[in-house]
Amino acid sequence: MITVIANLKGGSGKSTIAFNLAVWLASHGEKVVGYDLDPQCTLSDLAELRKEEEVKPELHIHSVRAVLQEQLQAHPGEVLVDVGAANMAAMKEALGAADRVLIPVPPSQADVWATQRFLHIIKRDIKANPNGTELLAFVNRADTNESIPETGETEEALGMLPGIQVLPNRIKLRTGFRRSLSEGQTVFEMWPNSKAAKEFHVFASALYPELNRIRAVN
Repeated sequence: MITVIANLKGGSGKSTIAFNLAVWLASHGEKVVGYDLDPQCTLSDLAELRKEEEVKPELHIHSVRAVLQEQLQAHPGEVLVDVGAANMAAMKEALGAADRVLIPVPPSQADVWATQRFLHIIKRDIKANPNGTELLAFVNRADTNESIPETGETEEALGMLPGIQVLPNRIKLRTGFRRSLSEGQTVFEMWPNSKAAKEFHVFASALYPELNRIRAVN
């Protein structure tokens, strides 16, 4: 399955999500390869840091700038693509090959507007996967204080956008994500019992429910 993690707006946390998902999949025994098509190369840097520090599992990340759909579709396992608007040509090509698009949306009206424009671009300019492409959005970097209304308001506004499924699993703005990245690790590797780790496990399990079913059988 090809999952593209993308957003028009910078600062949405897509590279953090892509990195944690890649390690989560690898730790579940999945064959996973990543494509880092963002000029900032955060995903590539994290993979290189893991290699230098000899952290397992090792990540296999391609940092090519021109993406051919055949390249993405050639991998037998899970493919994660981290791409942003700074590389619009690569974004459009990756989206055309995607089985699903995962859109992290921070809790703000500006990010909702950006998501709306992103959906318009997908429908207008991108030749989607003929087998159908899922469009999934979720609130990322949500407020940890439940009394702050922006998170719920953003989730509600996303639910009003046509053609998109809003995941109920929020990822909250926790320092553990930032601190773990500096070590080339995920929150669930450094602090497996933390709130951030538990939230991410629930989130990833919702994206890949078949992995939990397989583990339960085994």
